[in-house]
Amino acid sequence: MNIRPEQPSDYREVENLVRESFWNVYRPGALEHYVLHRLRDDPAFVRELDFVMEKDGRIVGQNVFVRAKIRADDGRDVPILAMGPICIAPDLKRQGYGKKLLDFSLERAAALGFGAVCFEGNIAFYGKSGFTYARQFGIRYHGLPEGADDSFFLCKELRPGYLDGVRGEYATPQGYFACDREPDAFAAFDATFPPKEKRRLPGQLFGS
Repeated sequence: MNIRPEQPSDYREVENLVRESFWNVYRPGALEHYVLHRLRDDPAFVRELDFVMEKDGRIVGQNVFVRAKIRADDGRDVPILAMGPICIAPDLKRQGYGKKLLDFSLERAAALGFGAVCFEGNIAFYGKSGFTYARQFGIRYHGLPEGADDSFFLCKELRPGYLDGVRGEYATPQGYFACDREPDAFAAFDATFPPKEKRRLPGQLFGS
């Protein structure tokens, strides 16, 4: 197993990996491969934290980070990171590869001096790498009504104490909404990949 920076020659293979990994998971089909495709050109994209995992010469995982901020209640903008998409090849999930990739990525982010990461994910998995509910740091998710379920919204300090005294609101970086802004471009991009059946499955978060 090897974790290394993503190269331009990897892009298509990685996008296909992301598409396969997320297909029919959160919605019928997937959009994460287009999000990644567009994020690479986003000014907020952190190229130094764009990683792939290889096993036996095959790319089996990837993770990326984007600069984000917390708009603190005292008027400050507190720089943080957002993370993802992150994925592991479907045939290697639940074998420990995802945690290895995640922990490596977080260690590199900390080494570069970033203070914290906010992320939308499952505490059952990400809690094993030190994430906790963002509410415990006093951070709210943009637009979420008071009292609504925010258990999906996670945070990890990369520098202990970085968020001490910070109370405020996080908004997902705009790069993650590429499919909403560019539906025709997304559809055309997705059509360049092998056809797959979109299915509505129990547990999906979105209907389309």
